[in-house]
Amino acid sequence: MPELPEVETVRRGLQSQTTGRTLEGGEVLLKRSLAYPLSVEQFSPWLAGDGIQAWQRRGKYLLAQLASGGWLGVHLRMTGQLFWVQRTEPLEKHTRIRLFFDQGQELRFVDSRTFGQVWLVPPGVPRESIITGLTRLGPEPFDPEFTPAYLQSRLQKTQRTIKAALLDQGIVAGLGNIYVDEVCFASGVRPEAIAAHLTLVQITKIHGQILAVLEEAIAHGGTTFSDFLNLLGVPGNYGDRAQVYGRRGQPCRVCGTAIERIKITGRSSHFCPQCQI
Repeated sequence: MPELPEVETVRRGLQSQTTGRTLEGGEVLLKRSLAYPLSVEQFSPWLAGDGIQAWQRRGKYLLAQLASGGWLGVHLRMTGQLFWVQRTEPLEKHTRIRLFFDQGQELRFVDSRTFGQVWLVPPGVPRESIITGLTRLGPEPFDPEFTPAYLQSRLQKTQRTIKAALLDQGIVAGLGNIYVDEVCFASGVRPEAIAAHLTLVQITKIHGQILAVLEEAIAHGGTTFSDFLNLLGVPGNYGDRAQVYGRRGQPCRVCGTAIERIKITGRSSHFCPQCQI
């Protein structure tokens, strides 16, 4: 699933390519990809003549502020992708929704496993009342309220592993499996460590590494291990820089010990048994 760096990479591409452009309508090719409240029949007429003022990101959600005062929301889920193309280009096999822009261009939502969703929020309606997942998100990693003290206050209340706690979008928005593994490695903490047992020194280091790892991943366009491509179809290259994720059996880049993989709450977790204690 695309995580914060991948979604932020897409947001920046959308901001560059689509803001200030006029929408001419759209097409829904798979009904379940369009979430409530609009019907498939309402989709194109509702968009026609509108425009995108700015793109925001909240956790793993992409949110377009429309000139009409409404919102367009997208969650890529497992395999969702957005591509900015000429309208004349042949449709990809798994194209689910198309947004038609002026000058013969379009934004395509492609999703092979069909878990992704698109929302259209009418003007005057709070976006959180339609895209209800937004109400369950914790602070963004780069927001001022996400401090070591805040993180400690949340972690000391749970007996879950640090891996499970950092995956909780209600604690911090945007982290997923790849970057939690990378953060734990950079912090020298095993992913199976109990969150409530961590010291303030450890939590402060985890907090700092969340910011550092995400900043580096964003700078390298995110990670591509399977499906992620940016708006123009280019893969991210952070995967080549990963310290532990996806490197089971390979030597640690720091100490040479073989990277191990275990399952924590059903998720694969990679770590170095020498560097993480």
